[in-house]
Amino acid sequence: MVAGGDSAGLLVCLTGLRSKAEARTGTLYPLVVIQEAGLDGFWIDRVLNREDWIESHIVDAASIAVSRRHRRAKTDRLDGEALIRALLAVKRGEPRVCSMVRVPTPENEDRRRTNRERKVLVAERVEHVNRIKGLLFRQGIRDYEPLRRDRRDRLEELRTGDGRALPARMKAQIGRELDRLELLLGQIKAVEAERDALLAAMAVDASTPAAMLLKLKGIGPEFATILHAEGLFRHLTTAGRWPPTRDWHLPHGRAARSITNKACRRQAIRGCERRWSSLPGCARGRNGSAASANRNRSGPGSARR
Repeated sequence: MVAGGDSAGLLVCLTGLRSKAEARTGTLYPLVVIQEAGLDGFWIDRVLNREDWIESHIVDAASIAVSRRHRRAKTDRLDGEALIRALLAVKRGEPRVCSMVRVPTPENEDRRRTNRERKVLVAERVEHVNRIKGLLFRQGIRDYEPLRRDRRDRLEELRTGDGRALPARMKAQIGRELDRLELLLGQIKAVEAERDALLAAMAVDASTPAAMLLKLKGIGPEFATILHAEGLFRHLTTAGRWPPTRDWHLPHGRAARSITNKACRRQAIRGCERRWSSLPGCARGRNGSAASANRNRSGPGSARR
C-alpha cells in the first residue's frame, strides 16, 4: 500500500514488482503503467516518465467500452482489469480501443490557467448578479442592473413595488453582495490584462498560431487564447484518414457566388459525397449516397416495386 502523494514509495513498489518478475523469469523487463485521467493531473505521469525503465500512459476512462446489458459491478479490481485489457489492446496496435491522453508540457499546462481562471470568475459573477436580482425581484424591483457603474447610487434610490424603501437588512445584504461583485470585477480585469500581455508577447512572431488567429475576423483575444492554449498547442495528424483538401472540388467563379442556386448546390453536394464515399469504411452507393447503397443491395426486383 502506497500513501497518496508518496512518489518515492511508488517507485520503490514498482521496483519491487520488477525484481519479482526478474526472479521468476531471469530477465529484467521494463514496466508499462496505465492510469485514468482524473483530479491528480499529470504529475504522476511525469514522475514515472523520468525513469528510463517505465513507460507511462494516461487514458480517458469514459472511452473504454463496457457492457451495457446489465448493471455491472464497480470495484477497483474490475477497473484495473479493464485498464490492463485496454493497455494490451493498444500495445497490440488495435485501433479505436480507447483514447489516450496526450500529456502537455508544464509550460503549456500553466498557459491554460489564465482563460480557465477567467471562466471560473465569470461564472461567479453571474451567480452574484442573479442573487442580487432575485432578492430585488421578491420586492417588485425589476430594472436594477448590478453591473452598471452607478449601482451604489441606484441602490439608494430603489423603491419596492408597493412604494416602500428597501428594508435595512436587505439593503445591507445587497451591499455585501456588491462588495463581492466588485472584487470579482477587479480580478477579471487583472486576468484579462494578463491574457492580453501573453497574447502581445506571442503576437511578436507573426507565424505563431495566436498571431494568425487574431488576424481572423470574429475571433477576439479570449477565443484566440482558448484555441491556442487548449487545442492548437499540440500537433494534429490526419495522415491516411482524409483525402487532401485540394481534391475537394467546389464550384468556382460565378457558381461560387450563386451557390444558392439549386443546381449549384446539387453539384457541390455530389462532389462532397463522391469524396466522402472514397473514405475507408463508408458503405456508399454509386452516386455516393447511403440510400443508393441500400437500393443496390436489395436487387433490381425490389427496386422496380
